[in-house]
Parts: sequence; C-alpha cells; structure tokens
Amino acid sequence: MADLMGKRNWFFALSALIIVPGIISLLIFHLRLGIDFTGGSRLQYRFNQTIQSADVQSVFSAAGIQDVEVQTTIPDQGSQTAIVRAPTLDVNQIETVESALQAKYGSVTRESADTVGPLIGQQTTRNAVVAVAAAAAIILLYLSWAFRRLDKAWRYGTCAIIALLHDVLVVVGLWSIFGKVFGLEVDALFVTGVLTVVGFSVHDTVVVFDRIRENLIKRAGANFETTVNNSLVQTLARSLNTSLTVLFTLLALLLFGGVSIRGFVLVLLIGIASGTYSSIFNASALLVVWEKWDERRRAAGRPAGRLATA
Repeated sequence: MADLMGKRNWFFALSALIIVPGIISLLIFHLRLGIDFTGGSRLQYRFNQTIQSADVQSVFSAAGIQDVEVQTTIPDQGSQTAIVRAPTLDVNQIETVESALQAKYGSVTRESADTVGPLIGQQTTRNAVVAVAAAAAIILLYLSWAFRRLDKAWRYGTCAIIALLHDVLVVVGLWSIFGKVFGLEVDALFVTGVLTVVGFSVHDTVVVFDRIRENLIKRAGANFETTVNNSLVQTLARSLNTSLTVLFTLLALLLFGGVSIRGFVLVLLIGIASGTYSSIFNASALLVVWEKWDERRRAAGRPAGRLATA
C-alpha cells in the first residue's frame, strides 16, 4: 500500500510553492477590484473589426470621460470584444460615447452595461468577508459535532478549516497574479466562486475524514498514521474520479463558454483542483502531524513525571 503520509512534507512544500508567490503578489499588487467593489461603470461592446485598446480609450477621452481602462479580447472571426471600465456614467454620457464609437467603427453592439455606486461596493466587500467567515465558523462547529465519537473531535474541524483556507489562498493569490498579468478583476461572481470552492473542498475533506473515523473505530489502538494512510488510499480513487468529472466539465465551459462567465469558471477550476489536492494530501497529513506532535509532547513529559514521583 502506498505510503502517502510518509511523503507529507513534499505535499506541504508543493502547497507552499503555489501559495507563497500568491501572498507576495497580494502584498505588492493587491487584488484588482471590479466595479462591484469600487463603484463605477462597466461597458462591454462587440466590434465587427479588429480594434486597439488605445483607440477606444481615445474616443472616451474625446467625449470628456477620463480614467478609462479598456481591455480587448482575442479577435474571433473578424470581430472583437472590448470591456470598458470607467467612473460612474449617466445615460447621456453612455449614449454620447456610443455615438462616437459608431461614427469611428461603424456597427458597434453593446453587450452589457453595469453601473454600481461606491456605497454598494463597500457593502459588497463587507458581505463577502462576512460570508466567508460565517461559512468557516459553521463548518468548524458542524464537523466537531459530526466526529464527536472520536477523541479530540474538534481537530477534524480545525484541519478542514486549514485546508479550506489553503484553497482560498491559492485562488486569491493566483487571482492577484492574474490581475497584474492578464487584468482579471474581483467581482461578485468571484466571491460566488470562492464560496462554491469552500463548499466543495469541505465536502471532499469530509469523505476522507469519514473513512478515517470508521477505521479508527474498527481498529481501536492501531497506529494513527497507518490508519490515516490506509483510509486515504481507500478513498483516493473515489475522490479523484469525482473531482475529475467536475474539472472536465469546467474546462469545457472555460474553452467554449461565454466571455461573461469565464472568470467565474476559472475560479471554480482552480479552486476545485486545489480543493481536491488539499483534501487528499493536506487535511489528513495535518491530522498526522498534530497527533505526532502530541505524542512527542507526552513523551517529553513522562520522564519529568516519573522523576517527580520518585
């Protein structure tokens, strides 16, 4: 039987290799926030020709609209999409700039137009933080109750939360890098994706932990690391097969789905891949590390106890 727990330090190192660059990016570049959080207007247009971002930006500047960012997609069969982010615009300003775009480029189709005030953006930020914190607290309480038949049941909930935070850090850190390199933004769909990842990650972790619980009850007194390793191997195929079916579907959506949902799909793709990894290789390994640390602490305390008795 494969000794997965014997390689746990390698699994932790791989996680650190992904998370640390993301944290550094967060500290230096932060997240690229969309209008859902900062307030402003976001317009999406489709042109029947290839365009340049600077040219579209100049049209807005000529209409008296400054601080505009334009992001263009890869040309598709002679047409191209431009996503414009600007300060809050009223209906007259939007109509004025659209007339200027049509005069320059001919046929221009507005695919979407969203305007969010700064107050709503602040409320969205607050609600996003509260939602993630509340989800983590409820998961911790539920898992501590579900594994109450085991000694120190709260450890299972704590390790699941650490694995959950691992997945959130992977997604958020990579999104910070993607925001700097590719211009990807954090919006309401990003928060929805992160919360979905949280639920999927915990679901996969519970499957593994439940098998550990069954084996610990059946084989009372057996070596803890061996029991965890055996439980992990028993659930490995099921966890991988479940996750791969989801990942294949998400990959198809990412490649062939609409532009408006690609960010959301990418969050799910990264998060579920990370959740599968952390559930299999990190959460269970944390239980083993915690148990071994407890054993060393108890062993270090025995000699002193005997000396005091003597």
